[in-house]
Amino acid sequence: MNRFWTFLLFIILIMGCCQKDSFSLFNGKDLNGWHVDVPEMDSIPQSINPFIIRDGMLVSLGTPQGHLITDSVFQNYRLEIEYRFPGIPGNCGVLVHASKPRALYKMFPKSIEVQMMHENAGDFWCIAEDIKTDNMIDRRGPEENWGITEGKERRIKNLTDGSEKPLGEWNSMIVECLKNEVKVWVNGDLVNYGYETTASSGQIALQAEGSEVEFRKLELIPITRLSISEE
Repeated sequence: MNRFWTFLLFIILIMGCCQKDSFSLFNGKDLNGWHVDVPEMDSIPQSINPFIIRDGMLVSLGTPQGHLITDSVFQNYRLEIEYRFPGIPGNCGVLVHASKPRALYKMFPKSIEVQMMHENAGDFWCIAEDIKTDNMIDRRGPEENWGITEGKERRIKNLTDGSEKPLGEWNSMIVECLKNEVKVWVNGDLVNYGYETTASSGQIALQAEGSEVEFRKLELIPITRLSISEE
């Protein structure tokens, strides 16, 4: 085999090693692959499931409040999301590295929340897990108030203003979890970057937190190969 064909085979093998096969976290028909954790449903028989499939979209109705959680655990991935608030502006979030259910306020699973709240998309919220960012005092408040439990400063503000689309339009959010780092983009803008997370794998969860939210894309791309310098 001459040098040209040897080199071409080498390139093909490298490309194959770096292949990233994406897949949707919902099938457009039902909640297969997910489970619901809504505390109100434990004690009130007439409570509805706030997570439904409608017109091929995954919809969080907002109430009763709780979480939709993947059955599977994920590590080293890029999550691509398209979402919107179809009615009034409101609150929601995607939780990464989720584990112990109802770890905070008997509602929120242990996790790092990537905020979707209108005009605050990309904030981090620490939920019994922690993450560091640059300029922590400016973005989280006085260090003596930091914490990951009830009553502590758990919010880390995002880096930008004006990255979200107007109410009713579709937003694109990318959440990249690689080792102990989390990066977030909203409509192409890098809006947050955190590192030294106290967890590097876990389930993924969506919130019902008072407002209706539609999701038309929840696509996960495994990061199957790290760069040579990280291996």
